[in-house]
Amino acid sequence: MNEPQLRQSMGQRVRGSIRRMSEVPRKFDRQQLLDLAPVATAPIRYHVFVCTGKSCSAVDSVLVRDAFEQQLKERGMLFGREVKGKNPQGTVVLTECASVGFCAIGAAVMIYPDGVWYAQVSANDVSEIIEEHILNGRVVERLALLQISGS
Repeated sequence: MNEPQLRQSMGQRVRGSIRRMSEVPRKFDRQQLLDLAPVATAPIRYHVFVCTGKSCSAVDSVLVRDAFEQQLKERGMLFGREVKGKNPQGTVVLTECASVGFCAIGAAVMIYPDGVWYAQVSANDVSEIIEEHILNGRVVERLALLQISGS
């Protein structure tokens, strides 16, 4: 078999495997899923993404992430395992990520489900974002760059 024939044959096998896998019926025990992913039953209201990629970390975004973590823990709002000082019934998920799309004007923070991007956030701004946005539902206009949701 020559190289083009081999590639074609391999491609057909891979595509065939993918088709067959998608046809496999999935049976899940609900309690097993909930045990594996307790977030499924937590009363999550907000998901906060803090960029700690190269550009944002150059303007202390790690300190921003740490401030969110500390202050949300202190308020009992940070979802997670108790052994890590978090609350299994917390209302906020905090995620560190490589980019939220506006690294040139970091530190960048994005809050869902509201779809609000905050720019040039410092650790000193975190308490205001928690108080105003997360607790009172008001966008912190002086830091807000963009809102993409329909609300």
